[in-house]
Amino acid sequence: MEQLKHECGVAMIRLLKPLEYYEKKYGTWMYGLNKLYLLMEKQHNRGQEGAGLACVKLEANPGEEYMFRERALGSGAITEIFENIQSNFKDLTPEQLHDADFAKRTLPFAGEVYMGHLRYSTTGKSGISYVHPFLRRNNWRAKNLALCGNFNMTNVDEIFACITAIGQHPRKYADTYIMLEQVGHRLDREVERLFNLAETEGLTGMGITHYIEEQIDLGNVLRTSSKEWDGGYVICGVTGSGESFAIRDPWGIRPAFWYQDDEIAVLASERPVIQTALNVPVEKIKELQPGQALFISKEGKLRTSQINRPREKHACSFERIYFSRGSDVDIYKERKLLGEKLVPNILKAINNDIDHTVFSFIPNTAEVAFYGMLQGLDDHLNEEKVQQIAALGHNPNLQELEVILSRRIRSEKVAIKDIKLRTFIAEGNSRNDLAAHVYDITYGSLVSGVDNLVIIDDSIVRGTTLKQSIIGILDRLGPKKIVIVSSSPQVRYPDYYGIDMAKMSEFIAFKAAIELLKERDMRDVIAAAYRKSKDQVGLPKEQMVNYVKEIYAPFTDEEISAKMVELLIPKGTKAKVKIVYQPLNGLHEACPNHRGDWYFSGDYPTPGGVKMVNQAFINYIEQMYQF
Repeated sequence: MEQLKHECGVAMIRLLKPLEYYEKKYGTWMYGLNKLYLLMEKQHNRGQEGAGLACVKLEANPGEEYMFRERALGSGAITEIFENIQSNFKDLTPEQLHDADFAKRTLPFAGEVYMGHLRYSTTGKSGISYVHPFLRRNNWRAKNLALCGNFNMTNVDEIFACITAIGQHPRKYADTYIMLEQVGHRLDREVERLFNLAETEGLTGMGITHYIEEQIDLGNVLRTSSKEWDGGYVICGVTGSGESFAIRDPWGIRPAFWYQDDEIAVLASERPVIQTALNVPVEKIKELQPGQALFISKEGKLRTSQINRPREKHACSFERIYFSRGSDVDIYKERKLLGEKLVPNILKAINNDIDHTVFSFIPNTAEVAFYGMLQGLDDHLNEEKVQQIAALGHNPNLQELEVILSRRIRSEKVAIKDIKLRTFIAEGNSRNDLAAHVYDITYGSLVSGVDNLVIIDDSIVRGTTLKQSIIGILDRLGPKKIVIVSSSPQVRYPDYYGIDMAKMSEFIAFKAAIELLKERDMRDVIAAAYRKSKDQVGLPKEQMVNYVKEIYAPFTDEEISAKMVELLIPKGTKAKVKIVYQPLNGLHEACPNHRGDWYFSGDYPTPGGVKMVNQAFINYIEQMYQF
């Protein structure tokens, strides 16, 4: 119902054969470029604010360009950047277009190393200068660096202080620029180390260049660069000499998967996109492990190396609930199980009245959880049927049997997203009226005044769409009760590792808890949490505690959900409304390998996350009470 924004998606390709090989086997030397397009398009869900790609051409001669970049803004950025690249080839003859040697010598983007990026901003900063890949140029081929990533750092201030302390001067105070300078600086030092070694061995001219490119160890670069990083990240890079790398955070927060055969090596943010683009089975694809880096040398040799000590794994659970494509074999099973786990609480909410309840879902990302919910309801109904039949005895009446066996779970497509709200109406009643009509309803899909309506979503964060549109439009169908079901637990805390959710003050769960504290004359809990948070300011972040948890501690999930209903129900709603959330243990049971649940639990995996949530709470209190 409410669009969450994920930071980014990445894709990397390294062709392991000469371009002539792909022209001969696949009919085009653009094989790598075409596969990059597929990998990016299949991850379009991860970034619709901009896209970019970089390409490196191996063995270019001095005076020839060997590193290329194309970037664009907007939801159509992927199409735009590839159309711009293709425009370089529109005037070629058919012979030239299929001449791999000609392409290698003369055409831009006719290379062996490709890196693509899809952007969703979590910083509020926009414009082409913030679209990845970022480029750091140098006359030494090995010192050129293109960098992109799916990440958000929680300690940009500390990293900035570290690099300025050694004399660097980043052009912008943004984590990508700062990291580009940090990795670039260490790359410079590595190249200079090898330059000195080459000179001691008596090498000169291009002999030094070849020595550097053959001996360079990007592992050294990443070990010295990444040791201060606090956050969730998959950072990818390519150098002008054709070395490429990808490194994952030690907590495994952000995902990355890779595949290699004798023709190609590929890395992407999601596993099924590799399966689809290259038509390979799931068991052939490997996951980049926490703290691990993947390196592909100029010669095309692939290796992995443990760069940072792996910490307790906190792979992002929202990847499984919402962001990643549901076509992944494991994610599909997990989302179904999330729906199934909700069945006991749903039955409680409708007083077990299955016969007078219609089940549906909004939005499309909740569809898989909906199927899991239906499966769980079917299992429950079958158990009821068995008990009813057993109660009839050994000689059941056929009519009685028919009544029992005819019972079904009633599912309908109740709500359909009909229009996209346009932003030319900025605010006020006109905008609210438009918002109320974003969804259309299927009239006659339930019996007015008799049926309950259960509608499942993947998450409820702010609740604005529920209040402005969903509840009001569903109430027109005349349900006796509307039960809004979330396949994820209550979102109580901001994310600081790459998901743009909301400010703390905008979370409907936080608003509900604050209102309960005020109603029950427990304002001292708010004051105490603020005082404890404030007293931590200036402490090392490793010593900080998340005192925002104390805001929620006095209440059960059910109490907070009930208060949410009061805050969200539109004036004039006739149906009773109830909100049912996934219990935290249900999430863990459904997604056992993705324990990153800080949005729900407040258990941030890194010290930087704890520092930032406390500061967010301090800011909220001081703005609210005008300190």
